[in-house]
Order: sequence, then C-alpha cells, then structure tokens
Amino acid sequence: MHLISMNRAIYIVVLAIVSAGIPCAWAQSREINVEKSVLTVRVYKTGLFSAFAHDHEIHAPIQSGSFDQQKRAVEFKVKSADLKVIDPGVSQGDRDQVQETMVGPKVLDVAQFPEIAFHSTSIESKGPDQWSVQGELSLHGQIHPVQVEVNGANGHYRGSARFRQTEFGITPVSIAGGSIKVKDEVKIEFDIVGR
Repeated sequence: MHLISMNRAIYIVVLAIVSAGIPCAWAQSREINVEKSVLTVRVYKTGLFSAFAHDHEIHAPIQSGSFDQQKRAVEFKVKSADLKVIDPGVSQGDRDQVQETMVGPKVLDVAQFPEIAFHSTSIESKGPDQWSVQGELSLHGQIHPVQVEVNGANGHYRGSARFRQTEFGITPVSIAGGSIKVKDEVKIEFDIVGR
C-alpha cells in the first residue's frame, strides 16, 4: 500500500511538471527574438572611380522567424520597406539618397515586392557547432537557392551568405557612365538569437 501511494505521488509530481511546461526548455522549435537578432546587408563599390564612392551597410530588421534544431529547419521574413541604410562616415543627405534608390523601382521596388523571405531546405553538419544550410531566398519576386554558413550553439547563431543581385532580376546601381557602381555580389551577415 505504501509503495502504491509512493508511485502515485511520483506520477502526480511528473504530471504537474509536464503541465507547468518545464519540458518546454527542451523543445527544439524556437521563435527568433526579433529585438535581439540582426541581419546586415553589405554592398561593395567597384569601377574606375570607386575611390570616390563608398560601400553600403544596410540594417534589415527581421519581422518574424523560427528555427528547429531537431528538424534542422530555419525560416525568417523581412519587410523590404524596413531595410535601412546605415553607411557610417557619410552625410545624412548621401544616406537618404542611397535609401531612396534602394527601396525604389530600380532596386528592391518595395511597393511591388514588400517581403523578403528565407527557408532552409537542408542542413549539413560541418563540425562541432558548424553547419552549411541550403535554402531558398525569395527576393524581388524571384526565388533562388542560397547557401548559408552558420556557427553557434544554445539558440545563438552567426553566419553569412552571398548572392548576386542579377540572379534576382536586380541591375546593380551604376552612375557616371559606369565609372562608379556597386558590385553584383551582395553579402548578408546575421546574428540570430532564439526566444
């Protein structure tokens, strides 16, 4: 009788823990903490007179997203209109001009293509806390494969990816007859934290 009471007490304690949601700490699926996570887009200058131009640094706030360590999946969305040109070391006027060009019809065309999205299709381990993530990037109304190199652990991940603007139907901006322009290749860096 005492053993039955003891087993029942253990069962009640276990049930209470489960009901309280303590096992959620072990859950693999997590939302991205959009307040603590950062996407940075880097666009580099090129051309004969590129010394008179500057590289661009763009902040891309994540609207929503999640990752699942068990299923090896990640996805996120960004509002195109929320991208903001940072470009340290240049005047506010120059930043405003770059911002206007970036969101306008020549580049992102945010009125027609309001969202940028990524979702993984496969994740391959490259060593302790390192992965190569294959996925699909939706940008400027087109979807193309992108490879992302990732490192991190315990819900905090960093990494980068590169792609060409022309792959997504975007013509790199060019001024002064092409003597100053931006490179076709764009680099995205990210620092993602889970909730």
